[in-house]
Amino acid sequence: MIPPTLATIYAFVFGLCVGSFLNVCVARWPRELSVIRPRSRCPHCGHQLAWFENIPLLSWIALRARCRCCEEPISAIYPALELLVGVLWAVSVHHYGMTFTALRLGLFLTLLLGVAITDLQHYLIPDGFTITGLIVMLAGALIAPFVGESEIFAGPFDALVGACAGAGLIAIVGWLGEAALGREAMGMGDLTLMAFVGAALGPARAIATVFVGATIGAVAFLAIVYPIAMLRRGRAATQTELPLGAGQQPLRLPLVPFGVFLAPAAAVMLIWGDRLLGRVFFTPY
Repeated sequence: MIPPTLATIYAFVFGLCVGSFLNVCVARWPRELSVIRPRSRCPHCGHQLAWFENIPLLSWIALRARCRCCEEPISAIYPALELLVGVLWAVSVHHYGMTFTALRLGLFLTLLLGVAITDLQHYLIPDGFTITGLIVMLAGALIAPFVGESEIFAGPFDALVGACAGAGLIAIVGWLGEAALGREAMGMGDLTLMAFVGAALGPARAIATVFVGATIGAVAFLAIVYPIAMLRRGRAATQTELPLGAGQQPLRLPLVPFGVFLAPAAAVMLIWGDRLLGRVFFTPY
C-alpha cells in the first residue's frame, strides 16, 4: 500500500508528464499535425530537443527559459500548463487515492483544460480532445461497476443518455442562435464537447452545464469583453480627434468562444453538480 503523501507526489510527477504532452496537443492539433512525429522542436530555430531539454518543468528552469541553440526565450506558458496539470492530478489522487475514479478525474480535467486553451487561442475545439474524451468516459462508465467505483461520474446508462442530451441541447441552442443572429452560432466542436461532458456527468448535470457555462460567459462578456470593446472605440475616436459619438464606427464585439466557459462549468458540475442541483430543485415537505 503506497502512503497517501507518496501517492500524491507520484501523481504530481505523472501529471507533469501529461501536461508536457498536453502542450504538444495544444500546439499541433489545431494545425492538424501529428502529436507523435516529429519530435519536439524549438519554434524559432527548429532545433530538435534532446531528451534532457524535454523534462517537464525542470528543463525550462535549467535552460533559464531560453533555447539552447538560438537563445530565443521559451514561453512560460509551457511550464505553467505542466505545473497546472500536475496539480490537478495531485489533487485528484489526494482526494480519491490511487483509484480508478482519480484516474478518470485527472483525464477529464486535463482534456477540459486542453479544450479551453485551444478554443481561446484558435476559436477551435479539436476532435482529439472531445472524441478521445467521449470514448474514455463511456469506457470508464462500463469499467467502473466492475472495479467497485462510481463516485462522481455517471453510470453506464446515464453516460449514454448524457452524451445524447448534452449534444442534443447544444445543437438546439446552436440552431436557435443561428436563427436569431443569421450566422452559425455553434460549431461541431461544441457539440462533440457536450457529448464528452454528458458521458461523464449524465443528462441532468450535462444540461445544467450548458446553462452554467452560458452564465459564466455572460458575466465575462459584460465584465471584460464589452468594456474593452468600448475602451478601444473611445481610443479610436480620440486618435481621429472626433467628438465622442461622432463619425464612429459601429461597436465591434469579438466572438466569444463558448468552449472556454463550458469547460470550467463542466468541472464545477462534475464535482459540485449534485449539491447545486439538489439545492435548486429541493422542495421541503
